[in-house]
Amino acid sequence: MKMQWLWRNWLAAAAVLLVVIAAASASAGGGNVSYDGRSLIIDGQRKMLFSGSIHYPRSTPDMWPSLISKAKEGGIDVIETYVFWNLHESQPGQYDFSGRRDIVAFIKQIQAQGLYACLRIGPYIEGEWTYGGFPFWLRDVPGIVFRSNNEPFKLYMQNFTTKIVNLMKSEGLYASQGGPIILSQIENEYQNVEKAFGENGPPYVLWAAQMAVELQTGVPWCMCKQDDAPDPVINACNGLRCGETFVGPNSPNKPSIWTENWTSFYQVYGQNATLRSAEDIAYHVALFIARKNGTFINYYMYHGGTNFGRTAAEFMITSYYDQAPLDEYGKQSRDFTYASKFSLLLTENSTTGLIRQPKWGHLKELHAAVKLCSETILSVFPSMQSLGEQQEAYVFSGDSGACAAFLVNIDNRKSVLVQFQNSSYELPRQSISILPDCKTVSFNTAKVSTQFSTRTALPAVQFDAAEKWEQFQEVIPQLDATSLRSDILLEHMNTTKDVSDYLWYTSSIQQDLPDQQSVTLSVKSLGHVLHAFVNREHAGSAHGQFRNTSFTLESTISLNKGTNNISLLSATVGLPDSGSFLEHRALGVQSVIIQDNSEAKNITNYSWGYQVGLLGEKLQIYSSEGSKSANWSSLSSSQPLTWYKSAFDAPEGDDPIALNLGSMGKGEAWVNGQSIGRYWVSFRTLAGIPSQTWYKVPRSFLQPGDNLLVLFEEETGNPLDITVDTISVTKPSLRKLV
Repeated sequence: MKMQWLWRNWLAAAAVLLVVIAAASASAGGGNVSYDGRSLIIDGQRKMLFSGSIHYPRSTPDMWPSLISKAKEGGIDVIETYVFWNLHESQPGQYDFSGRRDIVAFIKQIQAQGLYACLRIGPYIEGEWTYGGFPFWLRDVPGIVFRSNNEPFKLYMQNFTTKIVNLMKSEGLYASQGGPIILSQIENEYQNVEKAFGENGPPYVLWAAQMAVELQTGVPWCMCKQDDAPDPVINACNGLRCGETFVGPNSPNKPSIWTENWTSFYQVYGQNATLRSAEDIAYHVALFIARKNGTFINYYMYHGGTNFGRTAAEFMITSYYDQAPLDEYGKQSRDFTYASKFSLLLTENSTTGLIRQPKWGHLKELHAAVKLCSETILSVFPSMQSLGEQQEAYVFSGDSGACAAFLVNIDNRKSVLVQFQNSSYELPRQSISILPDCKTVSFNTAKVSTQFSTRTALPAVQFDAAEKWEQFQEVIPQLDATSLRSDILLEHMNTTKDVSDYLWYTSSIQQDLPDQQSVTLSVKSLGHVLHAFVNREHAGSAHGQFRNTSFTLESTISLNKGTNNISLLSATVGLPDSGSFLEHRALGVQSVIIQDNSEAKNITNYSWGYQVGLLGEKLQIYSSEGSKSANWSSLSSSQPLTWYKSAFDAPEGDDPIALNLGSMGKGEAWVNGQSIGRYWVSFRTLAGIPSQTWYKVPRSFLQPGDNLLVLFEEETGNPLDITVDTISVTKPSLRKLV
């Protein structure tokens, strides 16, 4: 026990020393990057690299230094990010690299802190990002077939990929130029859909690889989940258990790399969060190194962040990978300046983000243990020795006489005592012990010594008085007020062009009987949400769910004598982000039938009028200037389709803040004109709780006082119970070693 205690303390000291040394060599540049069958080779040195995904648009620029710093402190060597095509080129040929889009500033901050970067250009990324990162205008290119051996698609994919590569080159950001980018990715998990494209799949893979390599970045390219990635592109693994599932490099001259080791999983409305323990992550990292000769492991995500605005894919909650080692919340870096586009971020005295313990600390110890023997690991391939029915030893014996070992207990039911090199070692169930000198255990994946942290939310601002609120009732359009008409029901996405979540379908029906008649309104929708109004009275709402977006709304309605106006508000909750032939996916109203006692009247092919978006969106009443154009009134009874407005002062201090929207239904929220994302509190999990209650508000969105808060509520809710909360982390106890 004393020896293990000494190793743990020495390990902690070594981890600190590694951080200090890395800090002293800040502004690391890559130099020459190559690879062989053992690892990536940077400036002639083999590297054991731990990487963490942090997506620049899912946090604010003032948070980047703190997040990168905390990742570095956790033993991360590389920051990995996707590139978000639809964020940068929302219209053909019109590029935006400002604010959260400033990828150059993000990469420069990585370099300033002495870390490497991995750039996953895609440009298809999936990533639970709306439309998988594709700009919606791409769908309207004549003859296009996404992700196929299709000339129109290849033209635009090559244009954007070249744009990003040239941008990185112009700023000297590739390692071959002295920059931090040591690895790039083209495409993304194409093997999942390749068969759907038949004979047009394999040629596309070859073309994508060749196109990328010909851009001459001076650093390697990879393809994830593409077992047959063409040379010299490296095939990489994605998943929870790549130490078990990875088929391995498709060439003896390629290293074994893991581009997505999921630290939890994405979460959708109506479902609980999927948790993954620190012990399980550490076990599979160590197994990948031992069994698959892994030398590059990326945690997806290391910090998930926030799906601001309308950027989340269909049914994804606004919070993204909150269970990552660095949670959704992070503090603004102090003394932070953001000079301009493509500028270097400067920071001193950065405050830390909110770390998720024990995940962050346990992985930090793992990284330090591996780094203690990384030189030995990288010098040879291991030999495997059986230690029992479900126990193995992977031994790295270098020519210098150095030795390191990974002792593996695959059995997930019980601990075992094994004999290795004339010594006894107890291995907890499903665990791996790392012996940097083949003698002393420095780390076991199942033994967690890190304190558990608890995140708390404390109300700082309340809106509990009616006089603090004003409201504006969204106008429900009718057929005669619409200019876009059709005798068929139009597909939702192709009509809105993704400028809004909302599309109004309006029509009218004649009732000749003298008395009011009760009938059944039946509306079939391909998704995602529908609110029905008859003569501007709410007649019912319905919605689909993740991977089962279609549904039918049925409601009993009353028709008056004469003309009756039918107004259907169809709403998307993000666009689809995965699967083949995304350009052919359809959403929105499919059929409308009115049934009385004697007959069913199909009004699907009646004349329909359409309105894209809401009046409040058109007037931009969520902004300071736009709100002046709305006729706000005092708070009254809650009705569907209501805009709410209030103001608040920023809470004191620098703790992260969030809106507690537990009293609301479904909609979107803005602070000072910036959308903090969609909310959907009324869509409960099987346990009867919301998938997300707190919605992050970056402090960079705020001013000291008089901050404008606007919400659009589709259903009904009680704004009086909304609070602005401060978020903090406490460390209540130390878990007993197991």
